[in-house]
Amino acid sequence: MPELPEVEALKDFLTEHVVGHEIVRALPAAVSVLKTYDPPVTAVEGHEVTAVHRYGKFLGLETDGGLHLVTHLARAGWLHWRDRLPDGPPKPGKGPLALRVALETGEGFDLTEAGTQKRLAVYVVPDPQQVPGVARLGPDPLAADFDEPRLAGLLSGERRQLKGALRDQSLLAGVGNAYSDEILHAARMSPFKLAASLTEPETHTLYEALRTTLTEAVERSRGLAAGRLKAEKKSGLRVHGRTGEACPVCGDTIREVSFSDSSLQYCPTCQTGGKPLADRRMSRLLK
Repeated sequence: MPELPEVEALKDFLTEHVVGHEIVRALPAAVSVLKTYDPPVTAVEGHEVTAVHRYGKFLGLETDGGLHLVTHLARAGWLHWRDRLPDGPPKPGKGPLALRVALETGEGFDLTEAGTQKRLAVYVVPDPQQVPGVARLGPDPLAADFDEPRLAGLLSGERRQLKGALRDQSLLAGVGNAYSDEILHAARMSPFKLAASLTEPETHTLYEALRTTLTEAVERSRGLAAGRLKAEKKSGLRVHGRTGEACPVCGDTIREVSFSDSSLQYCPTCQTGGKPLADRRMSRLLK
C-alpha cells in the first residue's frame, strides 16, 4: 500500500506535470471506484488543475471549477503516468484499469488496481473534508507543528499496542504497515509495547524515529517518476518485507508475526530483548 512518503512523491510529481493543465476527460473503467455520484466525475472536465494536495494517504487534485478529485490508492492501487494516452475510451471491466484522466496535452494518468479486492476509491467533492476518510484523519507527522508534546498527548491513555496505534489514521495520518515496522525498528521498540506505557525518554526516541524515518523516505522518493516509486520504497525498507534476512543493524534474523490480513516484521535483538514474538494475533513475548 502506498503510504505517506510515496503519496507525497506522487503529489510532487503531479504538481510538476498537471498543474496549469486542463482535464479534458475523466473516464472511469470500473464503476466501483466511484464513491461519489453528485457531482459526477465528468464535472472536472474542462477545468484546469490549480494544485495537488496530500491528505494522509489520500491524493487530491484541486481545479479552478471549485471541485476536488480525491483518490485513495488502497492496498493494491497505483498511479501510472502516460506521456501519450491510448486513443479511444477504456473498456469497462477489462484488466486493472479503474480511472483514466486525460489532459489537453494528450498526456495523463491511469489509476489501476491489481487483484480481486477492489478498494481503490475516487471522490469528486467541493471540499476534501467531505470525504469521510479525510475528515477523520489525525495530524500529519511531518507537519511543521507536529512536535514531541503533541505525540505524547496522542499516546497518553492509549491502551493499544504501538504497532496498531501508529497505523490508526485517526490518530496519525499517513503511516501504514510498512513504515510502522520501520519506525519501531529505528526506535528499537517492540511492536506490542503498550503505547500508554512509554516513558518521556521513550516518547522522545519514538518521535525522533518517526520524523527521521518518514523524512528520509520522502527524500529518497523526491524527484522520482511515478513508475519508480514502488521499487524505491522496497529498496529503502530495512525490516518490513525482509523476513529471514539479516538485520542491517545487528545481523540477527528478521522475524515475522502473521495476522489474518497482514503481517509485521521486526528484529528480536534490536526490539524485543532477543526474544521472538509468538506468531498469533494476541502475541506476547515467549517465556
